[in-house]
Amino acid sequence: MILRRPGHAWPLLLAANRDERIDRAWDPPAAHWPDRPGLVAGRDRSAGGTWMGLRGGVVAGVLNRPGSLGPAPGKRSRGELPLLALEADSAAEAASRIAALDAGAWRPFNMVVADAAQAFFLRGLGTGRPEAVALSEGLSMVTAHEPNDLASPRIARHLPRFRAAAPPDPARDAWAEWEALLADGDTAEGIGAALSVPPVDGFGTVCSTMVTLGAGRVWRFCAGRPAPGFFVPLPLEAA
Repeated sequence: MILRRPGHAWPLLLAANRDERIDRAWDPPAAHWPDRPGLVAGRDRSAGGTWMGLRGGVVAGVLNRPGSLGPAPGKRSRGELPLLALEADSAAEAASRIAALDAGAWRPFNMVVADAAQAFFLRGLGTGRPEAVALSEGLSMVTAHEPNDLASPRIARHLPRFRAAAPPDPARDAWAEWEALLADGDTAEGIGAALSVPPVDGFGTVCSTMVTLGAGRVWRFCAGRPAPGFFVPLPLEAA
């Protein structure tokens, strides 16, 4: 979930759940790369990359596209892509860097790169170059599908609920409504509509994130399936 509010003290709010194989080892976001000063990101122990990271005022995250879960012979790890994006000093530069790559080197992916001024969605379809699309002002929801694609049961169920909810207010340390939405594991409409995926055949939601940029930087992280009150702020002052 990406909320863009140009002119607001906190012009970017980003919230995301990570769905993955439960037995795939990972480390919570921290400065895991001493050769990359200022980078804070989660670390996938299997391939060494990340699903989401922050450096300076730029945040980047990567998702699978439908039917592309897991590694494939001859393909590079998609966890490299946020690290490559975060070599840039702005979201626009990060989007340009990713769009110049050979998408065929990776399995299909979606990405979001953003800063306090701009946000971009990038799709890599496994051939040619990735395509970058600017995300407009307001609320956007990205899954394995296209942004705000109501053909996705998850987007169809949750996008209206996020639009109706009060967004986080870092100045008041108020996060409750988005935390509750991220924790929604209701499967009455099917697993594909749940935002917090319960464990099914070794797969499910393994952690959750909220990042705000603008009048400062705040990264709140839940190391497990999200639940209200279990998000904690990460130390970013030295990063």
